[in-house]
Amino acid sequence: MRALTVEPGRAGSLRLDQRPEPTPADGELLVEGVALGVCGTDREIVAGEYGWAAPGAERLVIGHESLGRVLEAPEGSRFASGDLVVGVVRRPDPVPCGACAAGEFDMCRNGRYRERGIKEIDGYAAERWTVPETYAVPVDPALGLCAVLTEPASVVAKAWEQVEAVGRRAWFEPRSVLVTGAGPIGLLAALMGVQRGLSVHVLDRVADGPKPDLVRDLGATYHHAPVAEVTAALQPDVVIEGTGVGSLVFDALAGTGPYGIVCLTGVSSGGRTLSLDAGALNRALVLENDAVVGSVNANQRHFQLAEQALHQADTAWLSRLITRRVPLNRYAEALEAGPRDVKVVLDLENAGA
Repeated sequence: MRALTVEPGRAGSLRLDQRPEPTPADGELLVEGVALGVCGTDREIVAGEYGWAAPGAERLVIGHESLGRVLEAPEGSRFASGDLVVGVVRRPDPVPCGACAAGEFDMCRNGRYRERGIKEIDGYAAERWTVPETYAVPVDPALGLCAVLTEPASVVAKAWEQVEAVGRRAWFEPRSVLVTGAGPIGLLAALMGVQRGLSVHVLDRVADGPKPDLVRDLGATYHHAPVAEVTAALQPDVVIEGTGVGSLVFDALAGTGPYGIVCLTGVSSGGRTLSLDAGALNRALVLENDAVVGSVNANQRHFQLAEQALHQADTAWLSRLITRRVPLNRYAEALEAGPRDVKVVLDLENAGA
């Protein structure tokens, strides 16, 4: 079978390899790859910025945003041949730490977790793959290709869970949310905000293309003005920050309403120095009882919440998030970010010759 692999840490090493057919171990599903979502993490791994092959291996099969169809399931399994599934990305560390032992491996305390397609476990960019039944999540077949959005939606579901957990420290009835960034994470965060009955605002730098229409068709409001200007007018109760842009992050922190909660989901690049009034920021956070929380990855619960959110969404709207569908044999095209892209998907079923 074919699989898309890299030599971690070496730019230019991406290639389509022939790999042995996978054999499921006890308790594992054998899955036919249907589609794979491509994101910034994949591009960074391909660029050699990070990534870890399995111990003793030189190459890593990339890909963590999966969608597959069950070919074989163990006897007595809750899955059957033909079921659509996605695979959970992270696995607990082998020690395990307290969080991993409690099933909250997305909160691993010692960093010894592993991740499919990223860290020490081959990913889902293959024509067939296996997954332990415990880490397989069933998805509604009515979603079709849109089910490939489950993994990014799981990240957002966790972010909203974190916001609501922090909010429960006292009386909490949020009315408005500002989402910064209108990529897949931002748009799915906006979707879940609308599903919660909030007044949803999305900020992004582009003024045209598919993103403004996607936001408006959710019933949300699109902005492309400076974030400080937008927050001054809105004073949002919640900010879901999805860009990782340092200056935008600090403006968002300073711009919430009293008792505001900012959830950071975007990962910033290092190396850029910003000037800010740390004292004024500290004063605002303290005197207004504001909170800032970082959130990354997801466990099984968040994947299930994500599937529920996608199930409740308008599938026609979800399908518009997938702006390009590229066959596996043209994988290089999928790794190139286009100016009008939202979500690019590798088609593993119609993979080309």
